[in-house]
Amino acid sequence: MKHAPNSRAFAFPVRVYYEDTDAGGVVYYANYLKFLERCRSEWLRSIGCEQAGLLRESGIAFVVRSVSLDYLKPARLDDLLTVSLAVEKITRSQVFFRQHIRRDGEDGETLASGAIQVVCARLVPEPIRIVSIPAAMRAQLEAIQ
Repeated sequence: MKHAPNSRAFAFPVRVYYEDTDAGGVVYYANYLKFLERCRSEWLRSIGCEQAGLLRESGIAFVVRSVSLDYLKPARLDDLLTVSLAVEKITRSQVFFRQHIRRDGEDGETLASGAIQVVCARLVPEPIRIVSIPAAMRAQLEAIQ
């Protein structure tokens, strides 16, 4: 895990396992979304925000609202990847990310690149609705500029 304190950038290593690949021996396209999610989750954890605690204590979670992902080159079994994110914008209830998946190595070629928008939502009690990011968490997010 690579994270510069007070930075909106973060990188997380992922190894490609057999379970991540399709019949053609490359990473199944939906698994790239899982890799991106892991990176965002670990980024939140690195700045002191644990999603399980957030849900348990306040009934809220960050949920994906929008994804735009370009698949550029395939990842394959046993590849070591670096999944990174950069926070582009924070609003009252949303966080906008730019994320990349790169193969480790000398060339560091980009395999996938995308824009992800997450929204803060109250999941309990029903109905699910968009809410403001809690003030303390928002202050934490804004402090890492």
